Amino acid sequence: MPVFSLDPEQNAWCATLRALAVETLRPLAERGEPGRVNRPLVAALGERGLIGRLFASGAMELCLLRESLAHGCTEAETALALQGLGAFPLVLAGTARQQDRHLPGVIAGRSIAAFALSEPGAGSDAAALALTAAPDGDGWRLSGEKRWISNAPEADFYTVFARTAQGVRARGVTAFLVPADRPGLTGTALEMLSPHPIGALAFDGVPVGRADLLGEVDRGFGVAMRTLDLFRPSVGAFAVGMAQAALDAAVEHTARRTAFGGPLRDLQAVAHQVAEMATRTEAARLLVYAAAEAYDSGAADVPRRSAMAKLFATETAQYVVDRAVQLHGATALQRGHPLEHLYREVRAPRIYEGATEVQRSIIARELYAAAAGSSGPGTPDAARQPDGKVV
Repeated sequence: MPVFSLDPEQNAWCATLRALAVETLRPLAERGEPGRVNRPLVAALGERGLIGRLFASGAMELCLLRESLAHGCTEAETALALQGLGAFPLVLAGTARQQDRHLPGVIAGRSIAAFALSEPGAGSDAAALALTAAPDGDGWRLSGEKRWISNAPEADFYTVFARTAQGVRARGVTAFLVPADRPGLTGTALEMLSPHPIGALAFDGVPVGRADLLGEVDRGFGVAMRTLDLFRPSVGAFAVGMAQAALDAAVEHTARRTAFGGPLRDLQAVAHQVAEMATRTEAARLLVYAAAEAYDSGAADVPRRSAMAKLFATETAQYVVDRAVQLHGATALQRGHPLEHLYREVRAPRIYEGATEVQRSIIARELYAAAAGSSGPGTPDAARQPDGKVV
């Protein structure tokens, strides 16, 4: 499929998703409690098969899902993405028994998953994580803290990345599946700029065994990075959905609002801003689709394309939303206005799953490696530069 064009079936599906977001999911989101997991909303996503489709699809379909839902209901988009992010390591590296036990509930929207990577001292430098997994008989005891974890402390299980070997950074990280009721595991909610369910987790000798392993001992960093390789372009898709919503609002407002004797659209300063917003949004969309297509086709340059897509799309969304607020004036700053909502929502994606600065480092690393004919794209996960502060 050409990366610059969607086929009629895809366009129709996206239109259906946008309508679903506005007509069905947004009312559920509005009834939710800020800063808490909205279980009815997650259940609705499950009932409509969207969570299951997330796991059965490739990167392109994931991007179309996130972009379309974000256009009409950012809360629904985020709830869907967090189910995917939290449970995808289980899909990648889980045993058949683990998958049979946990995935049906996730797909149905009954069980809430969370991806627990970031720590107070290990955000963008994810390989520096300090949560320790100390040997204890045939298992381990987890001790330390995770922070800025979406769906914490309300998730039903956590994909936890812990250090099983010292002094080797990424090569000493192991992934575990940890049920929320495991003794020694506690959590607290954090209040953030945009009221999503985000919290901190404390591990006080939490017991885990061989049955809780996701993949191999000391190979968990690769699980984390492969998860982020899939979800990073779709963060860009989330951003494109928000940018498109802001652009649509700006076009509508400037076409009907009059000032200085005519509609705002007749002012060249306004029209040129709208044209710039539209151009950047479309460019971001194409970068996202190209990255998704590269992932689905198994291209060698996925890390570079994914980083470019997330970098450009999230920075573009910040620009477009800010411009839309400026064109609306004070009304867009009122609590409850759609642009006021987007203004708070758009900031975080420039930080989580690899901050903008980290994406630039990845892009530069890949370019220089390719030019030198050395490792370049396809470098083993454990040797890759740490990236990915996950909120």
